[in-house]
Amino acid sequence: MAKPSKASTVAEIAGYFRDSHAAVLTEYRGLSVAQMKELRRSLGADVNYAVVKNTLTKIAARDAGVEGLDSLLEGPSAIAFVSGDAVDAARGIRDFAKNNPALVIKGGIMDGAVLSAAEITKIANLESREVLLAKLAGAMKAKQSHAAALFAAPLSKTARTLAALQAKLESEPGAVAPAKVEEAPAADAVEEVVVEEVVVVTEEETPEG
Repeated sequence: MAKPSKASTVAEIAGYFRDSHAAVLTEYRGLSVAQMKELRRSLGADVNYAVVKNTLTKIAARDAGVEGLDSLLEGPSAIAFVSGDAVDAARGIRDFAKNNPALVIKGGIMDGAVLSAAEITKIANLESREVLLAKLAGAMKAKQSHAAALFAAPLSKTARTLAALQAKLESEPGAVAPAKVEEAPAADAVEEVVVEEVVVVTEEETPEG
């Protein structure tokens, strides 16, 4: 039977998985305490970056209904649990890793789909929700009421973004596509339009790199 402290840790990590839109798994070996603090600060309040024990995290993931992470939970592990914009979080981790090579992106998960390190980088290269909505609002020449509804709508059911990312990766030579993700039904007609238009902007206008 698990000790109370371990049971509490498992429950806490399972809660992070349930409450997060996405999670990015990293190896932090070689980072100093000061660098870890800098990373947490740079990721902002919508990201909880936590050092985890692999064995307990595997149990917590199963308890939360998350599958496919066992192969990523090797070596010193820390997970960025994302409750805000997954694109911003992935970009922040990618940029920090460029300046601090000791931080290694191992992969992640988004809406139940396990992602490789390369796929996390692809997401980091997308433009943020605010940029996409600004471009979309300017391009649509919509009425003010329509524009207001557009900005009020969420960016996506993230599964739609993943589906578009999967199609893009499959079209690139030598790319490995992420696990298949089923699209969630749109909440309303406005969200349906927003998601489809945003995907178009992401695929055609986002610079690589």
